[in-house]
Amino acid sequence: MSTIIHPQNHPVPLPHHRHLFPTKPPPYPPCSSSLSFPKPKSHHHRPLLLASTTAVSCHTLYYKPHICNDVNSLLTLLNLSVQYSDAELAKSVHACSLKLQEDTHLGNSLVLAYLKLGLFNHSLNVFASLCCPNLVTYSSLISGFAKSNQGSKAIELFMKMRTEGIEPNEFTFVAILSACIRVLESELGFQIHGLVVKMGFLDSTFVANALMGIYWKFTGNLRPVFKVFDEMPQRDVASWNTVISCLVKEGMYEKAFELFRVMQGIGCFRADFFTISSILSACEGSNAFMKGKEVHAHAIRIGLEGNLSVNNVLIGLYTQFGRVRDVAVLFESMPIRDVITWTQMITAYMEFGLVDLAMKVFNEMPEKNCISYNALMAGFCKNGEGLKAVKLFIEMVEEGLELTDFSLSSVINACALVMDVKASEQIQGFCLKFGFGSNVCVEAALLDMCIRCGRMADAEKMFRIWPVEHDNSVVCTSMLCGYARNGQPDEAVLFFLRCRLEGTMDLDEVTLTSILGACGTLGFERMGEQIHCYALKTGFVTDLGVLNSIISMYAKCGNMNDAIKVFDIMPVRDVVSWNALIAGHILHRQGDEALAVWSAMEEAGIQPDTITLFLVLSAYRHTNLDLVDDCRKLFLSMRTDYDIEPTSQHHASFVSVLGQWGLLEEAEETIENMTVEPKAYVWRALLDSCRIRLNTTIGKRVAKRILAMKPQDPSTYILVSNLYSASGRWHCSETVREDMREKGFRKNPARSWIIHQNNIHPFYTRDKSHPQTKDIYRGLEILVMECQKAGYVPDTSFVLHEVEEHQKKEFLLYHSAKLAATYGILMTKHGEPIRIVKNIHMCGDCHTFMKYVSIITKREILVRDASGFHCFRNGQCCCKDYW
Repeated sequence: MSTIIHPQNHPVPLPHHRHLFPTKPPPYPPCSSSLSFPKPKSHHHRPLLLASTTAVSCHTLYYKPHICNDVNSLLTLLNLSVQYSDAELAKSVHACSLKLQEDTHLGNSLVLAYLKLGLFNHSLNVFASLCCPNLVTYSSLISGFAKSNQGSKAIELFMKMRTEGIEPNEFTFVAILSACIRVLESELGFQIHGLVVKMGFLDSTFVANALMGIYWKFTGNLRPVFKVFDEMPQRDVASWNTVISCLVKEGMYEKAFELFRVMQGIGCFRADFFTISSILSACEGSNAFMKGKEVHAHAIRIGLEGNLSVNNVLIGLYTQFGRVRDVAVLFESMPIRDVITWTQMITAYMEFGLVDLAMKVFNEMPEKNCISYNALMAGFCKNGEGLKAVKLFIEMVEEGLELTDFSLSSVINACALVMDVKASEQIQGFCLKFGFGSNVCVEAALLDMCIRCGRMADAEKMFRIWPVEHDNSVVCTSMLCGYARNGQPDEAVLFFLRCRLEGTMDLDEVTLTSILGACGTLGFERMGEQIHCYALKTGFVTDLGVLNSIISMYAKCGNMNDAIKVFDIMPVRDVVSWNALIAGHILHRQGDEALAVWSAMEEAGIQPDTITLFLVLSAYRHTNLDLVDDCRKLFLSMRTDYDIEPTSQHHASFVSVLGQWGLLEEAEETIENMTVEPKAYVWRALLDSCRIRLNTTIGKRVAKRILAMKPQDPSTYILVSNLYSASGRWHCSETVREDMREKGFRKNPARSWIIHQNNIHPFYTRDKSHPQTKDIYRGLEILVMECQKAGYVPDTSFVLHEVEEHQKKEFLLYHSAKLAATYGILMTKHGEPIRIVKNIHMCGDCHTFMKYVSIITKREILVRDASGFHCFRNGQCCCKDYW
């Protein structure tokens, strides 16, 4: 139905004066012998003919009672009731007919009139009162019920007709086959095909078209469809449309194009709106933009430029190919629009990221339905506007609109974007309360929401009770991504191995990317290599995302050589590929190499993104020479040269570079001159530089600023507390920690691990949970004694608790990194490097200890902490004691 209001769609309002009704009834169209209801050529005719057919009928039947006894007059009035959708007039005619002897023609006409007016119960009542309904009556009823989605009733009537010995005709067959499609009665549909053959109606074009629909719907196989099509003695446009539509739905686009060309070549068939719509859908599905433009031109040539269905498909076509201007021009030129048109425009603008225009279209819609709301809500989610999507959902609930599984999935996705734990719990409760919890799509979305909101325990509960009859490959992938995303890489690896053993997870690009990320986080190079081999074997190395993950995995595992090899053999690289290689060099504190990659990236003409510039700025911290001037030049030219507005992260990175090279005053001034309010982590970058440079003067000022901002992360409080502790101000340190406890923040416990024989061996401070704890502790005591002989002196200033000196030394002795290093030395062959990963920054005492261990054991020790890699060799570290 059109939603554009044209003048002719407005019936002219007539004043309610009695004298407007004529004393004689106006001339009516002549009654035809059969019940056909001509449509007026224009809505302008309606007010000229009569203001209210009901008023005229009451006047006519009251003042001229002889009409009630005239069957032809009643048929005329019945025609008018359908023509003007006047149910009251039809009922009046029905009342008059009850006073007459039964007239089959009038009874059949009443049945058909009620059907066309949508009064099915009235139609059935008239049908039940007929002593001998004929084929026309049955066919009309079967067709009417089939079209109104009451297929079961249509089938019941067909069976009744057969038991009364009335033979169906081609129109009956078409109606009953349509009913079978609607109620999914495949067996009956095939039986009716046999009856069609038996009664000789296979030559009927209409019946053959309906049979093609039956076989496509119930078999999904084009062979029987083409068999019926090939054996048709005569075809019409609907025959060609049916086959072309089936080909498009099957994704056989080239075959659909070929059949369309054959149809056009015959000459006697002219494509209609359904043909053009199907071919345009094929163009969209096959990414054939130029062919789509050709079909559009053909539609204009044959006079379909104003067709609603064709234009709706064209909006989708131009949206897919990013032609925002074409979409807007097409929309503005459409003479008729419906709710689908407006909804597609919302979707189109959301696809282009034009959120404001999409909202403008939504607000201007003459009529809205739940699909329109769903499109806007999904668009908000697509553009990261989770809060707006949640507010729109609340509006839908308050207005009592229909909520579908798509509505619920969209608002669940919105809660995941917002990452609000409280909101996620509320929407989960809403879904369960209203019975959507058993819907597999909603359940999958809820599980993903729990993961993205950090509720892994709840996600695990949902996963454990996931119905076995549902395909759980998708939820397995979600769980894997959840473990990797929420800082549980070891759980991710165990889950991956268990799912592979049980055969419940399909490996695709998303799965491989997630598990490669977990391997990189853990430093599990052996497993990462196996995933790389699997990707090579199965062809997934053609996927850019997988290759980028492989580069990152090798870099995080300490193998920059293989990371560079993978990068070099990539046939195509995007900005993420370059970012991954630059980040790898920075992780290894290879600033000069990172800047060399940046230069190559610029020469290759790759446009950097905001992450690229953040990484390049960070690279200047690790160069062999002082290149602060170059870093400053890059930072100041971000807007002009790269059209990228410096964010707080860029400022933090630049501040870290200035602090690294001792320019603390300039770093503080840079933050003071920021055009936006600096985030806590920007000041934290300066505070960290103050810690490294032992500048307590600036450090105290920065600490006060940070605490005044009331940051929402525990690491900032810990850094300030540590600064106070290191300077002996224990009271201030404890005040900061108490404030942290009151806000519910907990320090992430220090954890170090080592990979040995494909197993992850984790250690915490003073940890005694390892099966070989006795050997590790005994070995560590010996190692400390040997290091002390070589000159190692425990630095108790790194014990940030006010305890006795001997207790401080005991705390230092059993730090997680020392336990992991001892285990590595005990379990690996002499000469093999020790590889340790730590989740937070390594303390200064552990750093010094590792230097001495590398001397007395003559082993290379690689430790990756939150700042990057430390390579200890012969008493030296690659970080040059700045980390």
